[in-house]
Amino acid sequence: MERARPPGPGSVSPHVDLVLGATACCLACVLTNPLEVIKTRLQLQGELRPRGTYRRHYRGVLQALGAVSRADGLRGLQKGLTAGLLYQGLMNGVRFYCYSHAEDRGLTQRPGGTVAAGAIAGALGAFVGSPAYLGVSSAFETIYRKQGLVGLWRGVNGAVPRVMVGSAVQLATFASAKEWVEKLKWFKEGSWMVALAGGMISSVAVAVAMTPFDVVSTRLYNQPVDERGMGKHYQGFLDCFVQISRKEGILALYKGIGPAYLRLGPHTILSLLFWDELRKLTYRHQQHGV
Repeated sequence: MERARPPGPGSVSPHVDLVLGATACCLACVLTNPLEVIKTRLQLQGELRPRGTYRRHYRGVLQALGAVSRADGLRGLQKGLTAGLLYQGLMNGVRFYCYSHAEDRGLTQRPGGTVAAGAIAGALGAFVGSPAYLGVSSAFETIYRKQGLVGLWRGVNGAVPRVMVGSAVQLATFASAKEWVEKLKWFKEGSWMVALAGGMISSVAVAVAMTPFDVVSTRLYNQPVDERGMGKHYQGFLDCFVQISRKEGILALYKGIGPAYLRLGPHTILSLLFWDELRKLTYRHQQHGV
């Protein structure tokens, strides 16, 4: 049977892309969650705790990895996996659904359309998935009881710009990189290596663009709150950004960029690769019933 061409705009319905995008990113999350744990530890180091002590400093990724393993065991490296899967499923399901809608309407074919579609899709996905970033089960109940429904969206003002930028950069660079790799004819038409190469190029751009937002978002979500649910350290995204820059220097916004790439890079590559391959499988099934 002749090999089916890779799916183009409109070949996979938005409803299907909702499931495919969520599935692809959840699979990537399982493989990269330990790197997320280490990245968060490194980004929080140097921050003042409520009791007047500073969070522990790690000399690098390997020391942090060893410290977490010794203190919490190997299970400690998969802390937050359930919440991570819920967040990835909700956020990316909505994100790819919205992006697929933009493809269907031909918006991504216009100048700047991929960037705009990626940003808008990312913003909507971040808003829907923001409560899941706080945790699951008892965490939801505790937050809801103390802070109400609005408390579930604490930190959304940091998550939305972060995901907007990341989504726009990720989808735009992935589409452009795939097209570039295909024109160079390094690999066979429809080869999974095309998506892999595109994802690798996209991953570098995503890490550079997202790390400052990621640092600020991590600080906002992890800060203690008062009885009114207001953050004790930062008043919002801009205040956190300014405080970090003034007190710790502008380079502090790139704290943990190494582990950030170790997590964002593989997650970006795997998510885009899985998504692209799942789309092609779905397309072939729809066209040929295989």
